[in-house]
Amino acid sequence: MQNGRTDGTYGPTGSGRSISLDFRWDVEASGKESGTGYRTQDDDDEINQGITVYKWHRPRDEAIAPSPQASRLKRHCRNASYATARLQSCAGYVEDKSKGPMLRFQDSLPRLPVPTLEETAARYVKTLHPLLSPAEYAASKKAVEEFVKPGGVGQKLQEKLIARREDPNIKNWLSEWWNDAAYLSYRDPIVPYVSYFYSHRDDRRRRNPVKRAAAISTAVLEFKKMVDAGTLEPEYMKKLPICMDSYRWMFNACRVPARPADYPVKADPAVAKHIIAVRKNKFFKIAHEVDGRQLSTSELEAQFARVYELAADQRAPAVGALTSENRDVWTDARKVLLDASPKNAAALEAIESASFVVCLDDAAPVTLEERAHQYWHGDGQNRWYDKPLQFIVNDNGTSGFIGEHSMMDGTPTHRLNDYVNDVIFNNKVDLAESEVRSGLPDPAAIAFEVTPAVRAEIDRAIRDFDAVIAQHELAVQAYQGYGKGLIKKFRCSPDAYVQMVIQLAYHKMYGKNRPTYESAATRRFQQGRTETCRTVSDESVAFCNTMAEPTGATTDAEKADLFRKAIAAHLEYISAASDGKGVDRHLFGLKRLLEPGQELPAIYKDPAYAYSSSWYLSTSQLSSEYFNGYGWSQVIDAGFGIAYMINENSINFNIVSKGLGSQKMSYYLREAADDIRDLLLPTIQSEPPKAKL
Repeated sequence: MQNGRTDGTYGPTGSGRSISLDFRWDVEASGKESGTGYRTQDDDDEINQGITVYKWHRPRDEAIAPSPQASRLKRHCRNASYATARLQSCAGYVEDKSKGPMLRFQDSLPRLPVPTLEETAARYVKTLHPLLSPAEYAASKKAVEEFVKPGGVGQKLQEKLIARREDPNIKNWLSEWWNDAAYLSYRDPIVPYVSYFYSHRDDRRRRNPVKRAAAISTAVLEFKKMVDAGTLEPEYMKKLPICMDSYRWMFNACRVPARPADYPVKADPAVAKHIIAVRKNKFFKIAHEVDGRQLSTSELEAQFARVYELAADQRAPAVGALTSENRDVWTDARKVLLDASPKNAAALEAIESASFVVCLDDAAPVTLEERAHQYWHGDGQNRWYDKPLQFIVNDNGTSGFIGEHSMMDGTPTHRLNDYVNDVIFNNKVDLAESEVRSGLPDPAAIAFEVTPAVRAEIDRAIRDFDAVIAQHELAVQAYQGYGKGLIKKFRCSPDAYVQMVIQLAYHKMYGKNRPTYESAATRRFQQGRTETCRTVSDESVAFCNTMAEPTGATTDAEKADLFRKAIAAHLEYISAASDGKGVDRHLFGLKRLLEPGQELPAIYKDPAYAYSSSWYLSTSQLSSEYFNGYGWSQVIDAGFGIAYMINENSINFNIVSKGLGSQKMSYYLREAADDIRDLLLPTIQSEPPKAKL
């Protein structure tokens, strides 16, 4: 198994790489849809991940002089009410206004709970039942019973874990362990195994890449001001505020390779006031604030145009390709780079401290598959994959985003990208300001000294990258048959519904169901990130089996009933997981507390433990009117990575695997979606005619 730990902690997605998102527009009582309205999620729709309510908040107490675009953004927000009544009504949550709007609830968020041993044992055994033979299940159940018996090793580990949770110096018993095990100690390359991408909707008014890059940068800088000042409104889950701690790793941050584990760095945003542009593998430092004033969109256009001129046509040695390597290899290569010349240290510092990166690619992707490849990995060059924020603009004006995952899950960067595109598409910031100050400094070329030793490292990185990417298959299924509009008429949760589509598609392809991961957000707890939702249940397997039976063996009404039972089982599990009562993180924490040399309990030696956390399907969803795709890699060599977006009248799937037939899975997803629709259509009761007045 590649990317591979076998204890449920392996892989960048593994049991934890979650992009657990489902934002969409809801209209407030005013009936208006604008930047001053809530972005919200209907609790009845997505009971699972549900990051639910947030406002786009105007900057307050800005540290720098307001830019023209900021002034216009404020005009858009002039009539906004910032949901103060709603926020103050959050029972049990205390506002600390000294920390600013973004973090005002942070200290009153509950701590991640430790489920009882009995809860976890029962839920774990239940998840094993549909995956194992009767003999395997009996052996696993015995190992679990031995682990949780009174006075046993499980109870002792549980006591230690509870003590850790109660330690006042530890805000979250899991977060440090998880960040290390799932991300920072993970040695496989960031790309394609850790990074994730968003593909933006086309901006037809800005086909010119210079204009597109400037518009994106302007909007990102507006969002950055809110984050830096702490004026960004927090998000909500089931109407309760959630953790905003990870936003501090959004800007001016970077992951740095090291042994045995990488580490994050964060520059002072009051000092590091620049972005990095990359063109033809050449890095340029662009000051985004000059003389206390943010650059206007026109000024940024001038800067990016100058980058195109300075970069010319010839590519430079791709120093950025080093960041695509295995983390140990990159650690060694970084030392070679630093030893080559003192100015390389300054070059690294400029990149690592930058607010964000804009990659100006000499590519022109058109199809959804071409765009997905370009944003997910590109050619391994013209990037700095260690940065959490990289915006990619192509020669044809198409754009996207790639994120590094170690310190932030997908919800913050989704909010950022959604904000950026909303601001641009709905003219909420002045992108037509024509004034360009004289005397603005030119973009500063970041000069790396590339010695023969450095060149050899770059050449190896490019070869290794090409070999890894060549092993992967990517397919996009832009399913147009229906979307959440019809799914809601079936009275189903759209997310749970699509999870069953994926289960049925896998069953069609393999004749069985295998362990499946869906991310569940636990950000309602301090420093919360994700928990695993184990999608496969007795109910989902029963449904898939009956759908594969010969026609007439089971009535359609019976199949529909089994489908709804599978939906209910899924919702029960993911709701518990979001409440911190999943299986995988608890078992991981208990195992982490074993003393060096202590015998591994039978529950962890049981083959079912490794198998049930080997994610043959790694899945998650996101919804945005501004994206036409997003995704990441599979977790294990024998598995698929399936990202999906549920729109009103369509469902978009991004399918990645290592030679398993992503196109074939795409076909089965379409067929499964058709089959379930056809099964449920007769169940829709026609509405009674409205009475005439």
